[in-house]
Amino acid sequence: MKTYFFSALLIVTVCSTSAQTFITRNAYIKFFGSTPMENIEAVSNQTSSVLDVAKGEVAFQVLLNSFTFEKALMQEHFNENYVESEKYPKCIFRGKIVGAVDYAKPGTYKVTLSGKMNLHGVEKDLDVPATIIVEKDGVKLSSEFKMVPEDYKIAIPGAVRDKIAKEMAVTVKAAYKPA
Repeated sequence: MKTYFFSALLIVTVCSTSAQTFITRNAYIKFFGSTPMENIEAVSNQTSSVLDVAKGEVAFQVLLNSFTFEKALMQEHFNENYVESEKYPKCIFRGKIVGAVDYAKPGTYKVTLSGKMNLHGVEKDLDVPATIIVEKDGVKLSSEFKMVPEDYKIAIPGAVRDKIAKEMAVTVKAAYKPA
């Protein structure tokens, strides 16, 4: 009887713990900047993310060389000259979900992601609006915000300064499944 009780308790604990953690390995991140000279747009669908419901925390990690551009030369310059992806291979965000979300009830919830983003060796506080959609079989998260490359010590050479926007629009979309 004791063995049965402890086995049942272990199963319940594992199931409730895994139901509190959601993951994805193919979240979408896009950044876009517009100038009269040229638009800069890059996309990655290789972003890993973990959503810990019990702690109200979320983390994202993207390999910078996973971003693809319309022009191969832009991608090369992005990796070699701007983000220096060999030296700083990842961008990482870790933060808290600020706002009420009932993960037991399907619905749409407006929240703020408040945490720290590490990019190009620079860690900065970041607060961004986000939407969490709780569905029967998972959770979706989306966010749109602006970022300034120079805030992360990403230098834009004078020769191309007019071709690159001072501010980038960032879009994040993640569809999570239980871990």
